[in-house]
Amino acid sequence: MSSEIIPTSPPRSNPNILVTGTPGTGKTTTAELIALATGLKKLTVGDLIKERNLHDGYDAEFDTFILNEDKVLDEMEDMMSDGGMCVDFHTCEMFPERWFDLIVVLRTTTENIYDRLEKRGYKQNKIEENLQCEIMQVVLEDALESYKPEIVMELSSNTVEEMEANVEKVLEFVQQFRQAH
Repeated sequence: MSSEIIPTSPPRSNPNILVTGTPGTGKTTTAELIALATGLKKLTVGDLIKERNLHDGYDAEFDTFILNEDKVLDEMEDMMSDGGMCVDFHTCEMFPERWFDLIVVLRTTTENIYDRLEKRGYKQNKIEENLQCEIMQVVLEDALESYKPEIVMELSSNTVEEMEANVEKVLEFVQQFRQAH
């Protein structure tokens, strides 16, 4: 995506941005940095699911909550309407296209994903599943199928320097969006 492109969106003065990618790509860190740099409010959907019981139980095999999409979407609807949100979640296709002005898909090497997830204490089967997702570009493909390609920005997230450069690219987008709206 070119930084000169300003996608059309519902009338709001601040954009909504989704930071997505396979677990271990740096979504939470990047979203936090984007929120700090832009003044957008950060929302980590995984935390929202846990805090407000927006799930249908727990999957012990994969050490994760079973997502209830309807509950999550209902909970987020009002939060998203005015803009100004930087949302962090490992998937994207469940969210309505109208919610987001920019979809940031973070990508990283499988070595980085493996190391990051191992440090978090992920079970081996969960690490392997996430490595396969990254290899197969599952999140990127979902984003390109679910949203207009011109609002999808694929960014490499292997190093601190790349993360910082990614924040700068998103900050430029936010500044252009605000000027246009």
